[in-house]
Amino acid sequence: MRQVLFEVWLQQPWAGWTPQPLGVERLGAGWVLLALGVLYGLVQAALGHRQLLKPSAAWSPWIIALIGVTFAGPILPIVGFPVFGYGVMVLIGFLCGIGFAQYRAKQVGMNPEVIMDLAFWILLAGIAGGRMAYLAQYHREVFNSSSTLPQQLFAAVNLTQGGLVLIGAMFGAALGFMVFCRLRKITALPLLDVITPSIFIGVGFGRIGCLLNGCCFGDRCDLPWGIEFSQGSTTFNILAMRGFVDPHAAHTMPLHPTQIYSSLNGFILAFATAQYFWYRRFAGDVFALGCLLYPMTRIMLEFLRADEMGQFGTSFTISQWYSVGIFCFGLGLLAYNRLVRRQSSDTPPAVSPGTPSAQPG
Repeated sequence: MRQVLFEVWLQQPWAGWTPQPLGVERLGAGWVLLALGVLYGLVQAALGHRQLLKPSAAWSPWIIALIGVTFAGPILPIVGFPVFGYGVMVLIGFLCGIGFAQYRAKQVGMNPEVIMDLAFWILLAGIAGGRMAYLAQYHREVFNSSSTLPQQLFAAVNLTQGGLVLIGAMFGAALGFMVFCRLRKITALPLLDVITPSIFIGVGFGRIGCLLNGCCFGDRCDLPWGIEFSQGSTTFNILAMRGFVDPHAAHTMPLHPTQIYSSLNGFILAFATAQYFWYRRFAGDVFALGCLLYPMTRIMLEFLRADEMGQFGTSFTISQWYSVGIFCFGLGLLAYNRLVRRQSSDTPPAVSPGTPSAQPG
């Protein structure tokens, strides 16, 4: 577990990797921006946008930012800021998901720029939905020390003191997706099939972030791969507060690495839905498959987790109840496709990766 990976050093923007006596390591902001710029160029090259590798307006923001931190960084009132492991993994998952969705869009003759525009809507709506779900579940903990309205508003948006709920983020992203399609007059179901594997790519990387953050932890595990969390970690503090761990112990008892289980589950579902894409009978079938497979696996994984309690007088957690609703939606979409849209004109042919229609033009 490593909640803070390192601190970006603004006052010394070109300082190298510097260990701190009482804190995490620091790295100059200039080097961080330079690394991000190189990564940006490599990603654009991998996606085929080779023109962005030339000196052009696309590089102007990076150059301006480098000049800015070089001269303004040392005189800013703040020393630097932390880079959280959870946020980094979510960002990696988001970018990889965009890249794969653009690749898949090219394969089916769809404009990849639509994916970039959609990503902005999904990002904002997903963060809002995930945060609202988190506040609904943990409002007592979030607002416990807030007495005034400004303090409550700050606590509501302060992601460093507790973050997002994945199911809520999915609902928020779904709402953003529907608004985007309506405004752009885009048929939703074919686009959903394109981006469904990317959703699970994001889940896979995001759950690695959960491990770094110490959230979404599992129940007691007697298997050889059980993991322990040291004193002072988020997991340790929660279990100690609930009375399951001695506050003076060095670490927790071995727990199921449910974050790793969930991460592997996300990558497996990404692969499964990406392969099924070529064999779907109707537009929306890939998304429907995801709506069936993810809730089933999530419900099973929730039985191995210990971070949430049962809701509505049952042993089912709130995430399991959400999953039941998603599963029912997936069944409804499959039934709609086969009973109502069987003769629909936008029904795609059942193609395989070896057919010419499945290859990028």
